[in-house]
Amino acid sequence: MNGARAWTTGLALLLLGGGLAACNPFAPALEEGNPFGDLLGDPKTVEGFFTNFRNAYELRDLSLYEPLLDSAFVFIWHDFDAQVDREWGFAQDLESTRRLFQNAALIRLQWNQIISRDDLEPDRQVRVIRSFNLTITLEAGDVFRGDGNVNFLLVRPDTSAAWKLRRWRDESEF
Repeated sequence: MNGARAWTTGLALLLLGGGLAACNPFAPALEEGNPFGDLLGDPKTVEGFFTNFRNAYELRDLSLYEPLLDSAFVFIWHDFDAQVDREWGFAQDLESTRRLFQNAALIRLQWNQIISRDDLEPDRQVRVIRSFNLTITLEAGDVFRGDGNVNFLLVRPDTSAAWKLRRWRDESEF
C-alpha cells in the first residue's frame, strides 16, 4: 500500500508540475498565422513594399533595404542652392543609406496617405506619391525632422515578383 501511495503521490505531483509548466504566464500565447505579419509586408503588393521600406529604415538594416531597389535605381532631389535637379544611382544610394543607418541611433518613418497612384503598366509599373513624416536621431543626440512626399516609380517583371523601386523623386521639406 505504501508503494502504491507513493506512486500515486508522485504521479499527482508530476501532473500538477506539468500542468503548471504548461501554464507559464510569461510565455507568449501561440497564435495562428504569421507572427511576423506586421513586420514583413508582402513584397508583391504596393502596401507591402512600403511596409518593408519603413522596416528597413527603422531597423537601420541595409540587408532589408537593398532588395527593395531596382538595379537601374535613380534618386532625384532638387538642389535649392543651385536651382537644379540632381541625382545619383544605385551604388551611391546604398553608400549614402549605409552611412545614415550607421550614424543614426533611431529612425522613425511614418507613411501617411497616398496622394496619387498611377498604374502606368498595370501590375508591372506604378507611380505612387505618398506623404511621410521622418525623424532621425543621431548618435550624438541631434534630432532631424522632415516631412513631405516621396514620388516612387515601382516596377516588377510580372505579378509573381516583388515590387522594386526604380526612381525616387524626393519632394520632402527636410
